[in-house]
Amino acid sequence: MATLYTLAESNIRKTWFYLVSFLTLVILIGWLISYYFESPVVFWAAFLISILTSIGSFWFSDKLVLAMSRAKPISKEDNPELYRLVENLCIAAGLPLPRIYIIEDASLNAFAAGRDPKHSVIVVTRGLLEKLERVELEGVIAHELSHIGNRDTLLATAVVVLVGLVVRLTDIFFRMRFRGRARGKDKIPLIFFAVSLIFLILAPFLAQLIRLAISRKREFLADACGALLTRYPEGLARALEKISRDTKSLKTASNATAHLFIVNPFKGKEAVSWFTKLFSTHPPVEERIKALRDLKI
Repeated sequence: MATLYTLAESNIRKTWFYLVSFLTLVILIGWLISYYFESPVVFWAAFLISILTSIGSFWFSDKLVLAMSRAKPISKEDNPELYRLVENLCIAAGLPLPRIYIIEDASLNAFAAGRDPKHSVIVVTRGLLEKLERVELEGVIAHELSHIGNRDTLLATAVVVLVGLVVRLTDIFFRMRFRGRARGKDKIPLIFFAVSLIFLILAPFLAQLIRLAISRKREFLADACGALLTRYPEGLARALEKISRDTKSLKTASNATAHLFIVNPFKGKEAVSWFTKLFSTHPPVEERIKALRDLKI
C-alpha cells in the first residue's frame, strides 16, 4: 500500500523525467538545425524570442486567468468562514494568505494561479461553496494551496516556454529548409535526412504529450500534499467524487485555462480510452480517488 511520501516521491521523479525528456527534445532539435544550416545562430535566436515572449505572460498570468474566468475578489467580511478555512490551512502549510476569488457559477470547481506564493490567488465557484461539506471544501483548498507551495504555476510556465520553443524551432527549420537555405543535399545522408524530417514533424506533437503528462503528475502530487496538510485524505476523495458527479460545465472555462482546475471543467468530455487520456490535462478522477484512499498517513 502506498504512503503519502512514496507517492509524492514517485510523482516528483516522473516529473523530472518528463522535464529532462523535454530538454533533450529541445537540444536535439537545436542540434539538427545547427547541423542543417551550419550555424547555431538560428537556434539561439529562437530560444531568446521564446523566453522574451513568455516573460510577459508569466508576469501577468494570474490577472489574465482571472479576467478570462470572470472571477470576482471577495473580502473577509463577504465570506468569513471561507477566509478562516484558508487562513488556517496557510498557517499549517507555512504559506502567505493568497487573494481569494469566486466565480458565480453553479458548477463545482476551483483553481490556483500566480507566479509565486506571495503573488497567488485561489478561485472557487459558487457551486463548490454551496454543495461541499466543510471537510470536503478543506480538502479542495488544501489541494490548491499545495499547487502554490509546490510552485506548480512556475513549472507550468517553464513547460509552456519549452513547448513554444519546440514549435518555433520546427517552424523555422521548415521555412528555411524549403527556401533552400540548408547545406547541400549531397552533404546529408538520405536516411539521416528522412529520420530527421520525421522527428521534426512529430516534435510539436511529442512536446504537447510531455506537457500534458507533467500536468497530470502535478495533480497527483497536489492531491498527496493536500492530504498531508489536512491529515484527512477522505475529505478530498469525497470532494472529488461530488465534483466528478456534477454535470454542469463551467461556462467561463476555455482550453487555455482548463488545466488549472482541480478537475476537467468540460463535463461529459472526460477521457475514456487510453488514446484520449494521452491528451487529457487531468488524470482520471477514479484513479485520484483510489490513490487518496490507498494512502497511509
